[in-house]
Amino acid sequence: MSRIRVAVNGYGVIGKRVADAVLLQPDMELAGTADITSDWRIAPAACRIPIYAATDEAQHTMLASGIPVQGSLDELLDSSDIVVDSTPKHVAAKNIERYRSAGLKFVLQGGESHQTTGHSFVAEANYQSALGRESTRVVSCNTTSIVRVLGALDNANLLQKARGVLFRRATDPWESHLGGIMNTVVPEDKIPSHQGPDAQTVMPDLDIITIAAKSSHTQTHNHYWTLHLTREASTTEVLQALQKDSRIAFIRMSDGLSALNSTVELMRDIGRPRGDMWEVAIWEDLVTVNGNEAYLTYQVCNEAIVVPDTIDAIRALDGRVEDAESSIRITDQSLGMRQDFLRNRDAAL
Repeated sequence: MSRIRVAVNGYGVIGKRVADAVLLQPDMELAGTADITSDWRIAPAACRIPIYAATDEAQHTMLASGIPVQGSLDELLDSSDIVVDSTPKHVAAKNIERYRSAGLKFVLQGGESHQTTGHSFVAEANYQSALGRESTRVVSCNTTSIVRVLGALDNANLLQKARGVLFRRATDPWESHLGGIMNTVVPEDKIPSHQGPDAQTVMPDLDIITIAAKSSHTQTHNHYWTLHLTREASTTEVLQALQKDSRIAFIRMSDGLSALNSTVELMRDIGRPRGDMWEVAIWEDLVTVNGNEAYLTYQVCNEAIVVPDTIDAIRALDGRVEDAESSIRITDQSLGMRQDFLRNRDAAL
């Protein structure tokens, strides 16, 4: 069986991670990546993967800067089966007709609206409904975490409704010198914040309200949830439900992981590329259950969490891997995902 030839349009925070993940898949081949930059952001990729220019102007600049351009974006699309668009917010929507003209299936990211594809994707929740589609949209980092965590409890028939507060990082770390929020917190201008309704594009029956704010840090998001359960339950039951999702990992205050930066440092210490954390990191020793209410907090790596779901979205659109469990297993094993960062509790992988 031939490999799925994948093009990545946009070699930024998400695009470069998706490209590297594609290279690790046994059933995929990276046709190349397209971009408009010609500086340090694209230069390290030139010795590893085929580089294409997204525009004619970019091609001239890239060649003048010594970037070995293989050709144009159209040439990249002609040699691909599926394209992952990881260009900046709202740019991807303008590229859709180009992909359709090339006869390509396409995956968009959460910066675009649900309406651009009519389908929003999280592998654990709705892989089947994406099978063979022309396109899908992998939801944002925060929404992906919400669907994973709340979905695990819903699958165990434990979740009645959820109320969450999100502290969002102000900007991506590599752009922190360009501005952003310093020494303040900026609440989002409406309640519910957009993450709750976005999660409902994947889980329509989810009873959820989210409140969010941007805070003056640049590494990862932090969620706090009050969960109303369908019945009285124990902490053990809630933890067991969460453990059934292979993309939820556990951390503990008792191990010294007492702040966002400590988990970021741990990812580097365990050898993660770029310090990435593809899992949702739940503080196990903070999960608290009181009758039919549960409380928990977790950490979301905004730069990496959507990467495994993007890989699964490629397989779903291609249609040859027909069940979510098989695709998730392949992706998780290829990336080396874990269910516990400091304990040997990865039997599911």
